[in-house]
This record gives sequence, C-alpha cells and structure tokens, in this order.
Amino acid sequence: MSEEYNYSSNAQKVKKILGSLSIIILLIILGIYFSTGIYQINPSEVGLVKRFGKYVRTAGPGINYHLPAPFESVTVVDILSLRKIEIGFRTSTTPGRYSATLTEESLMMTGDNNFASVESAVQYRIKDPVQYAFKIANPDEVVKLVAESVIRERVAQRTIDQVLTSDRDQIAIEAKQTIQEILDAYESGVVIDNVRLQEVYPPSQVLAAFDDVNSANQDMEKTINTALKYYNDVVPRAEGEASRTVQEAEAYKEVQILKAEGEVTRFLQILERYEKAPEITKQRLYIEMMENILPDSKKLMLLNKNNDTFNFLDIQEVMKGGDLK
Repeated sequence: MSEEYNYSSNAQKVKKILGSLSIIILLIILGIYFSTGIYQINPSEVGLVKRFGKYVRTAGPGINYHLPAPFESVTVVDILSLRKIEIGFRTSTTPGRYSATLTEESLMMTGDNNFASVESAVQYRIKDPVQYAFKIANPDEVVKLVAESVIRERVAQRTIDQVLTSDRDQIAIEAKQTIQEILDAYESGVVIDNVRLQEVYPPSQVLAAFDDVNSANQDMEKTINTALKYYNDVVPRAEGEASRTVQEAEAYKEVQILKAEGEVTRFLQILERYEKAPEITKQRLYIEMMENILPDSKKLMLLNKNNDTFNFLDIQEVMKGGDLK
C-alpha cells in the first residue's frame, strides 16, 4: 500500500513539472512569436505598417513594433536618399572602368531622320512613400520607362544638329517637366530632382562624317569672326575718314562763301567809289595793283614820254646802289 502511494505521488509531481514546463515553453514560444514584430527604422527611412495587407499607419525612425505575422507587416521605404536611373549606359563597378554604353537604349532617332547616341541620367526622390510602395508595381522601373520614352520624344522633335549642340539643356528641361507630370498622373509618389544628358554624340558609323561637318562649321565660324573683326576695324576708320572729309568740305564751303561774300562787298564798295570819282578810283586801283606786282619783280620796263623807247630798271642793282641800265 505504501509503495502504491509513493508511485502515485511521484506521478503527480511529474505531471506538475511537465505542466509547468509546457507553460514555460509555450510562454517562450509566444514571446519569440510576438518579438518578431519588433523592427528598427533608420533615420532616412519610414515604415509603412499593413494590417492584413491594408496600410494602416506610418512609423518613424527608431525602434518600433507591429503585430506579428500574419496580422501585421511593415514595408520600409528610404525617403531621403537620392535615387538614380541610367539610360543608355550603366555605371561600372570594375576598377578602371566608369561606364558601359548600351546601344539599344542610347540610340535615338532625330526629327530629320538621323540618329544620335544619347546617354542620360535621371535623379529622383520619394515624396509620398505610401504611393511609391502601394500604388504601382516596381516604381523604379516605371520611372526608367517613362523617362526613356519622354527623352526619345523630345529628341525626335529636333534635328541632329540641335540635339548635338544647342538644344541639349532645353531637352533636359522639357523632359524633366513632362516626366514629372506623367508620374504624378500615375500617383507614383516620386519627385524628379534632375534630368541630365551626359553624353550626346553621333553613332560610330557616321562619326567621321560628323567630325568633318563640325570641323567645317568651326572653320566657317572662324572665317566669319575674322571678317567681323576686319569689318569692325575698317568700317569705323572709313566712317571717321568720311566724317572728317565731310567736315573739311563743309568748312571749305563756308570759307569760300564768306570769301565770295567779302569780294562782293568789296566790289560793291569800289563800284560805289568809282561812280563818284572814276579817275581817282582807277588811279588808286592801278597803284594797288602795282604794289602787289612789283615786290616780286626783279626788273621793270619804263617808257619815255613819247611811249616809244623801253628802258629796263634792275631793282636788285638799285637796292645794292648800282647804276641804272
């Protein structure tokens, strides 16, 4: 009887121990299960908590908790880092190599039925993490496809010369605006930060011909600049000479007019005096004329009283004290 009692007592103790161990194991399992809901969010990220697949709240940076699966789950989205997609090339991680061209992406047709190799990069950020994570599938691929389509459209609206030279920045500006409008319509939650056309060049098959054209254009520009420099040097000087000549002609004209007016006034004064005293006026005019002529004469011819004999007077000899001839 005593042995049966001891055996029954030991069995009860074992049951109690097993029951306690079961509870402890169950509590440990439940603790591990509920601890799976603990998660950490980095400073540049947010956590989007879903309950039975439906978004319910956003968790900020730090240690957070959600109900364990299958009740709740979290999708972590980096909203501060700048993202980049590459069109027509891929940045290489191999030392010594920076990028590799993808011809099937970079080759684009221009509006004048030529081809250009256009390598571009699009940088963007996440402005609405809920839209980015739940509105569209694979949003990064959508951004790439939209950007490539818009850039091809803008390139197709221009000639090959415009794409290679003058309109590169304009294409990037127009593409950025259009890409943003399309992504907003898709509710992608993405904001475009920058669109840049990194490398734009003709295909290798026609590169030599384009180099010849560019060289000819540069020669043309050089010739034009040289001609403009010559024009800017010669024309102002010619205009200055012309202006000086015109001014001299105007001055000469004024001098001649004033001189003629003076002669007319003098003639009228002489005429007035001649009308009053003809003989005296003639004599005075004769004397004035002789005064103007004689200083330059070396010899004088004199007539006698009968006006039939010529005598010559050497002025220089007279001034030296010589005899008359």
